[in-house]
Amino acid sequence: MAFKPEHEIYKRRFGRNLGLGLVLAGFVALVFGLTVVKVTNGDPMQGFDHVVRPEMTPAPQPGGNG
Repeated sequence: MAFKPEHEIYKRRFGRNLGLGLVLAGFVALVFGLTVVKVTNGDPMQGFDHVVRPEMTPAPQPGGNG
């Protein structure tokens, strides 16, 4: 039993799917990399939820008024 040769449209479709897969994988890698950098940067990452947070307000300066 011999297989029929693959049609040209399937070869072109595979090439487009491979290209799209590589683009999506690159986008996922970019988002993952940005997330890792943001998390390891150590900045305070608190969301803005309309609540005063004492740890986010500047400390009073010694010898100042207030």
